[in-house]
Amino acid sequence: MLANDSVIVINAGSSSIKFSMYSGPALDLTMRGKIENLYSGVAHFIAQDAGDSVVGERHWRDGPLDHEGGMRFLIDFAQTHLDGHRVVAVGHRIVHGGVKHSRPQLLNAAVLDELEKLIPLAPLHLPHNLAPVRSVLAMAPHVPQIGCFDTAFHVGQPAEAQEFALPSHITDLGVRRYGFHGLSYEYIASVLPQAEPGLAHARVVAAHLGNGASMCAMDAGRSMASTMGFTAVDGLPMGTRCGALDPGVVLYLMQELDMDVAAVQKLMYQQSGLLGVSGISSDMRTLEQSDDPRARTAIDLMVYRIGRELGSLAAALGGLDALVFSGGIGENSVALRAAVCQDAAWLGVQLDADANAANPRGIARISKADSKVAVWVVPANEELMIARHALEVVEAA
Repeated sequence: MLANDSVIVINAGSSSIKFSMYSGPALDLTMRGKIENLYSGVAHFIAQDAGDSVVGERHWRDGPLDHEGGMRFLIDFAQTHLDGHRVVAVGHRIVHGGVKHSRPQLLNAAVLDELEKLIPLAPLHLPHNLAPVRSVLAMAPHVPQIGCFDTAFHVGQPAEAQEFALPSHITDLGVRRYGFHGLSYEYIASVLPQAEPGLAHARVVAAHLGNGASMCAMDAGRSMASTMGFTAVDGLPMGTRCGALDPGVVLYLMQELDMDVAAVQKLMYQQSGLLGVSGISSDMRTLEQSDDPRARTAIDLMVYRIGRELGSLAAALGGLDALVFSGGIGENSVALRAAVCQDAAWLGVQLDADANAANPRGIARISKADSKVAVWVVPANEELMIARHALEVVEAA
């Protein structure tokens, strides 16, 4: 990797494409940006350099923009703003790799065809993850593309952490607990021992709390259990997703309320969670500022469920040495961190109220010095993890 070599990271969602550019041997962030409001409204593009200065911005007011059009624009933009940098790889966040795709790998048409078969496992995510890959294959086929799978970090979990109590002929079809947010947890596992060397071989529960939310139990940096399972709707309540739900509720919705599969899916993924309970918003910041008692109910429910899952994951580890908060809510909500830690006092958690209130912007410990369980805030950085993996794959080829 030369000083002017760069890796571009693409993180495509249902209505947005986020990108980052990392350059040089140290993979320093040199540019980042996003296109939002794809398919509806006025699409908006903005790009910033490492110092947060805006280096490009555009609005599309003449009709909806799709993923292909967005990627075509980004490729053109990159070609005119590389400033001498050579793109050696494009890394993609792909939410689901199934059982087979358990490590970062070079993407080609054959691999994409395999991944298309996994769409039923992540119907609201995977099609959007794959669309930019096909666009780059068509427009810049000479550039190596590497897929990094959000499920891969959890593949090594104990068998009992991955299996449902279902007949084997169903389990053999791939119906099992996969776990997600793996790139975020892998990043946490890589940087936490640098901040506190004693945690390299520790029992850690990390909470990635954002619009999508999950928790992961890690032993010496390896995933042992996760709150998300077969899909990314399981586990904790999220911005608009319900989290864990008694399967009997789904049967009730279909049998008694005559809801079809599409309606149930929309309810669980887009109309539940913080939004569904509060009836106000999926945004924790809005709820924390609201005087509506329903907002308080939604927050309390999330805190309660985090506490229950924390106990479960600590049991899976046989104890707990550290608790880590990450993701948009985990990194920014002083009140939620305080509430979770208060409920976790039975585990030996002692929060440093001043350190927590300071709301640190980087990696920081927010527990008291004599706390039995260390509490840390680690900002999520899945993009850097993807850049590292993409570079490793290209250099090994």
